[in-house]
Amino acid sequence: MKKVKVAIIGASGYTGLELMKILINHPFFEIAYIATTEGGMKASDLHPSLLGVFEQDVYKADATQVAKVAELAFLALPHKAAMGFAKELLSLHVKVVDLSADYRLELEAYEKFYCEHEDKENLSSAVYGLPEINKEKIKQAKLVANPGCYPTASILGILPFLNYLKVDAPIFIDAKSGVSGAGKKPSLSAHFVTINENIFAYNPLMHRHEPEISEKLRLVSGQEFEVNFVPHLLPVSRGMLVSSYLQTNELINAKAILEDFYKEAKFVRIRENPVDIKSTAGTNFCDIFVTQKGKSLFVSSSIDNLLRGASSQAVVNANLMCGFEESAGIPILAYVP
Repeated sequence: MKKVKVAIIGASGYTGLELMKILINHPFFEIAYIATTEGGMKASDLHPSLLGVFEQDVYKADATQVAKVAELAFLALPHKAAMGFAKELLSLHVKVVDLSADYRLELEAYEKFYCEHEDKENLSSAVYGLPEINKEKIKQAKLVANPGCYPTASILGILPFLNYLKVDAPIFIDAKSGVSGAGKKPSLSAHFVTINENIFAYNPLMHRHEPEISEKLRLVSGQEFEVNFVPHLLPVSRGMLVSSYLQTNELINAKAILEDFYKEAKFVRIRENPVDIKSTAGTNFCDIFVTQKGKSLFVSSSIDNLLRGASSQAVVNANLMCGFEESAGIPILAYVP
């Protein structure tokens, strides 16, 4: 089978590296173009771990050049920067999987929490790339908005119970992420002296992923829920643990509902005990555990923030967009011990 040629725009960050690691050995995709804002180097100059493994040239990002060599592009760019590239690539008939926030939200919410949107036309046709709810739409999409890491873990944990929740009861989400979620650029919060042997909340009740979670729960259920989201930074490189506290309007068998909801899901595993981050690190799995006390539910979900929360989920979306099996080339073995 002839491989589909793909491009990675924004290859210098952690998600760019993870995309390369997955795509280097992908059975149906071939990396034809890698770019940063600067270019003029090798992939192993960006990421020394690729030395002797992947030495492809890195170019200065140019949508016209991408269109000459690739059918699909992954955009691992910051918000605002991504939409300009996406708009141009789509006009050149290149499919796009965007890992930024630029196409995840409805216009009003995006402009409230990010910036003015410069590509309203494509925003209205973008498909939210959570395969568990939009698989068939993703298969037909030209532009997929890859979900955020916190929303992925939060939404997957809450989805099965939406029809049973008390609409007037607030949803509380306590989320914890490894430091790689803060990105590669140095910052005070990610400084070794700050994060080592430490844990702290940041942007409590004000994080930009909260409206993404709220919006998707509303679109799926048709109900407006009050979502209270508090993220924390963990002193680990990767991994994400999300604990959601829910109130149901009737007594339910939560575990049976969870198991039934995900019985066909390839990348959701139901756990008998509370989940941990090591069992999903290095994989595209989301592990979920639920327990209950009467009408109160505790739902715990775990993902790899760089993979299920970004790069491997992006490749799953690309697989679906190109007509391949969703699990093709997707990592499933955890980094343990």
